[in-house]
Amino acid sequence: MSTARPASRRPAPSRAGSATQVTAPASSHSAPHSSPRSSGRPRLGYGTNGLTDLRLDDALGLLADLGYDGVGLTLDHMHLDPLAPDLAARTAQVARRLGQLGLGVTVETGARYVLDPRRKHGPSLLDPDPEDRAARVRLLLRAVRVASDLGAHAVHCFSGVPAVDTPPDVAWKRLASSLTPVLEAAEAARVPLAVEPEPGHLLATLDDFHHLRGLLGDPPPAVLGLTLDIGHCQCLEPLPPADCLRAAAPWVHHIQIEDMRRGVHEHLPFGDGEIDFPPVLTALAELTATGYPGLTVVELPRHSHAGPELARTSLSFLRREAPTC
Repeated sequence: MSTARPASRRPAPSRAGSATQVTAPASSHSAPHSSPRSSGRPRLGYGTNGLTDLRLDDALGLLADLGYDGVGLTLDHMHLDPLAPDLAARTAQVARRLGQLGLGVTVETGARYVLDPRRKHGPSLLDPDPEDRAARVRLLLRAVRVASDLGAHAVHCFSGVPAVDTPPDVAWKRLASSLTPVLEAAEAARVPLAVEPEPGHLLATLDDFHHLRGLLGDPPPAVLGLTLDIGHCQCLEPLPPADCLRAAAPWVHHIQIEDMRRGVHEHLPFGDGEIDFPPVLTALAELTATGYPGLTVVELPRHSHAGPELARTSLSFLRREAPTC
């Protein structure tokens, strides 16, 4: 990563291929949540998986100059490679750059081919081969260390897709067993793990997240929480996205946002899908007012070819639809 670019003068803030058709479940877990004390300004970020044509240093500078509060940093070969031998030194360099720019950060682990150049998101936590599962666990353990060194809000991860011949109970046991050492490391580092319900994965819905919590003995939200993707709620959940956000509030550590259509897992620029955003952004302001410290990160991983322009127009859209942003 180059450091030749001068630091922005912006002050620090206060403190995947073709679209996939999916089918929504019939029910959703509900949970109590606190009433908002007042409106809040969500802290907005943009995902580096949507800026893969830029050097990381340039991507961070762009986001700071546009006025973003933070970044969803995907650990991948073109930015911060989690398998690089000089990872610790490069992480320290990124930490300094984030501090110069006043950007918050969440570490994301959804790189498509970082572990296997032939298998998208492989190996996963669900693979039949224990050595393959262990490779994903090692990646997540590295991500926890990177997140700790960066002062990140959380570490994002997802379950993966089970092999077609794997019984569901076996898949869930593999997921819980694989995540146990990651949760122990996250608790020791005081960096929450934020699991993302992903359409088509074993853990696809909010109900599935609560099932995992039960299998793991109900860890406290400060240790095991959620990455809530607003588009995934539109795609798959029975509740509207704003209601999903309120129901998930006690466990949310990271939020991703984009447009999407019902039943189709395709991340879209704002205005190209079916989401009614003002209610979503109102719920997000309520969550922020109750103390949510994390980021809301625009997630457009298939649009890097237009990343700088979409970063600009996405921020304008979110500010226009939610005057408190």
